[in-house]
Amino acid sequence: MADARRWWSPELRATLYYFTVFMTSGAAAAYGGIWFQDQGLSPGEIGLLGSLPVFIMLVLNLVVGRIADRAQDWRQVIVIGALLGGGIPIGLFFVHDFAGILLVWTLAAIPVAAIGPVADAAALRMTNRNGTDFGFIRAWGTVGYMAMTIATGQIVTWFGGGTFLPFFVALALLRGMAALQLPNFRAPKHEQTLARAPGASRMREVMKPWFLLPLVGWSMVFATHLVLNSFQALLWKGQGIPDLTIAILIALGAASEAAMMFVFKRFVGRFPARLVILASAVVAVLRWAAMALAPDVAILVPLQLLHSVTFAMGYMGCVHFIANWTSEDIAAEAQSFFQVLQQAMSVLTLTAFGWIAGPLGVRAYFASAAFAALGAVLIFISMRLMAPKSQGAQAHA
Repeated sequence: MADARRWWSPELRATLYYFTVFMTSGAAAAYGGIWFQDQGLSPGEIGLLGSLPVFIMLVLNLVVGRIADRAQDWRQVIVIGALLGGGIPIGLFFVHDFAGILLVWTLAAIPVAAIGPVADAAALRMTNRNGTDFGFIRAWGTVGYMAMTIATGQIVTWFGGGTFLPFFVALALLRGMAALQLPNFRAPKHEQTLARAPGASRMREVMKPWFLLPLVGWSMVFATHLVLNSFQALLWKGQGIPDLTIAILIALGAASEAAMMFVFKRFVGRFPARLVILASAVVAVLRWAAMALAPDVAILVPLQLLHSVTFAMGYMGCVHFIANWTSEDIAAEAQSFFQVLQQAMSVLTLTAFGWIAGPLGVRAYFASAAFAALGAVLIFISMRLMAPKSQGAQAHA
């Protein structure tokens, strides 16, 4: 029994859950935009599908984070959200117009978005206590995304676009079932752990410009990545790129993201967290500017591999940056606050991109580059306001 408990560890159970978390996102990235278009939706309506759930979560995210922090364990909120996010997409079988699709898609997206920062906070705190690697666990979420991106492209190629919706709903149900086996994340009071000294126990203690600006700036960079989920497949298809090639290109980005998360803990301590976040933003500017030139597949491959820097490196830097400055008392609320910042920027970006993608096509990526550049400026200002510590992200930089 002791050997079984060691094998069926909390880290393994969290990893199995994370493996399913982004599978629906991978399927949507590979074919969602095309499926929406086949339902008769315009680019502007597709943009609204992505932005409306995000707008609603601007109001709900901090509330959900606060509730999760006050619950006996963060697991309870995660399980409820995953089960709701698994069952509601079934309604997509019964709606066929824009209003119906918008309603069901929004109701399905809200619980999944709400529990994302809670799961990150819970898993990060658990690994900090146990001396294990959050990046390794989180990376398997990206592996699941990548696998389903490739699988969706292949399934649609073999069996046609009609298979997308049943496959998507099945993945949502799988995520709900995987949440049921999650461990309790909080340590028993008597347990000896490797936890760090506590940080801020109230949000107002860290609401200072040098702390906020990097999170706001990188949230702007993050928002430009959501264009990939809603529009990239559609834009690339317009360039004449085959469905399976589109899926492989998106999967390459996911593979580079996972690789960065697997190794993040090994090298990030050498650099200040905000320097890591700033580097992510600068590379994003270059990536989006290159994408706006409608390059061929040979150039798109290295651009997709830059996803490891533009998303994974910046995201992990921010998550660790927040955790290093906050205690478990506000762990989920603090990560939810970061999520709110990302969502606020995403509403603006997705809505704007939806309207300009029609007339401008792939050239709309120039707007993404400009938005990411402004985010980089904010991060740089923060570093001027308060110089980072040399120990890196693990040392409150």
